[in-house]
Amino acid sequence: MRRDSLWFHPDFRRLWAGDTVSQVGTFVGHTVLPMIAVTALSASAFETGLLTAAENAAFLLIGLPAGVWVDRLRRRPLMLRADFFRAALLFTVPLAWWLDMLTLAQLVVVALLVSVGTVFFDVAYQSYLPSLVGRGQLVEGNAKLQASQSVAQITGPGVGGGLAQLAGAANAVLVTGFGYLASGLFLLRIKASEPAPEPHDGSGLGARIAEGLRFVFGNPALRAITLCTSTANLANNVFLAVQILYLIRELGLSPAATGAVLAVGGAGGVLGALTATWWTRRIGQARAIWLVMLVCAPAMLLVPLAGPGWRIGLLLLGLAIFDYGVIVYNVAQVSYRQAICPDRLLGRMNASVRFVVWGTMPIGGLLGGALGEWLGVRGTVWVAAVAAPLTVVPLLLSPLRRMRDIPDVTGSPALSSPV
Repeated sequence: MRRDSLWFHPDFRRLWAGDTVSQVGTFVGHTVLPMIAVTALSASAFETGLLTAAENAAFLLIGLPAGVWVDRLRRRPLMLRADFFRAALLFTVPLAWWLDMLTLAQLVVVALLVSVGTVFFDVAYQSYLPSLVGRGQLVEGNAKLQASQSVAQITGPGVGGGLAQLAGAANAVLVTGFGYLASGLFLLRIKASEPAPEPHDGSGLGARIAEGLRFVFGNPALRAITLCTSTANLANNVFLAVQILYLIRELGLSPAATGAVLAVGGAGGVLGALTATWWTRRIGQARAIWLVMLVCAPAMLLVPLAGPGWRIGLLLLGLAIFDYGVIVYNVAQVSYRQAICPDRLLGRMNASVRFVVWGTMPIGGLLGGALGEWLGVRGTVWVAAVAAPLTVVPLLLSPLRRMRDIPDVTGSPALSSPV
C-alpha cells in the first residue's frame, strides 16, 4: 500500500469513520421512517410520498443561501452542529412513541428539520474535503466515502428492518440518532487546523448566490452533470415514494425481508465504490462520468417486473446494477466538481448543484405519491424505471463525451495534519 494513500492520513480516517456510522444511521432512518408510517400509522401512498419529500425538502428551500453561509464559516464546526442537531431531532420520535403521542405530522416535521441539518452538513463536507486531503487525492477520498455509503446502503436497511421486526420501527430510529451523534464525536477528534474563511467582500446575499450559479451553469460539463443528477434524483424519488409499499403490499414481504432485499440490492453500490478508482484510471475520469451509467441505468427496467418467489431476483439484480453505476458516476463527478472549483467558491458551487439535484427529490416524492394514487404502486414503479435510462442524455450531449480526463487544476494544499 502506498505511503501517500489516505489510509495513512489520520484526520481523513476520522472523517471517514464519522461518515460511515452516520451513513449507516441515515439508511436505517430511510427504511424505518416509512415503515412507521405504513405499518403503525396506516399511511396512504400520498402520505408516504409527502414523508419522502420532507426528507429532502430543505435542499430546495434553503440550499442556495446555505452555500453562501458555508463559504463564510469554518466548515468543521458547522458539520458538528448539524450532526448534534439531527441526533436531537430523531430522538424525539421514539420518545413520542413511548408516550403514545407519535403522529404522521411529527414524522414529517422531524424529516423536514433533519433535512435542514443535512443541507449544511453535506455542503460543508464536500467543501471541506479538498482542503483536508488535497485535490490530488479527491478521487481516492470520494471513493472511500462512497464505499462507506454503499456499505451503509446494504447494512442500514437490513439493520432497520430487523430492528423494526424485533423492537418496533419507532425504536429503530434510535440507531439513526446515535449514528449522527457518533459522527460528531469523530469530527471532534480531527486535529488539522482549518484556515479562516476569506473575509466578506461586502456583496449581498443575492450577488453571492448568483456567482455560484453562474459558475455551475456557465460550465457546459457541470451543467450536464447537474441536469443528469437532478433528473435521476427526480426519477429515483418517484420510486422511493412507493418503494416500501411496493415491497410490503405488492410483493408481500415482511419488514425484516424488506430490509434484507434492500440490503442485497445495495451490494452493487459497494462494488461500484471499490472499483470506481480502477474505472477512472482505466477509461478516464470524464468517461467514467457518462459511460458506466449509460450501461447500468437501463437495469432499472427489471425492477417493476419483480413478483413473489423467484421474480424477487429481478428486483435485486436491477437495483444492484443500477446502484453500481450510480456510485461510480458519483465518485467521478463529485471529484470533477471539487477539482475544477476555486476554494472561495466551493460552498456556493456545491450548494448550487445540491439545490438543483436534491431540490428535485421532494418534487419526485410528491409526484410519486400522486402517481401511486392515480396509477397504482406498480404503475408508478414503471414510470420511474422508464425514466432512469433517459437521465444520461445530457451527459451524452456534453463536452464530457470528447474528454478522457478532467483538466489539470492546481488547488490549495491540504490542511496540515500529523501523519
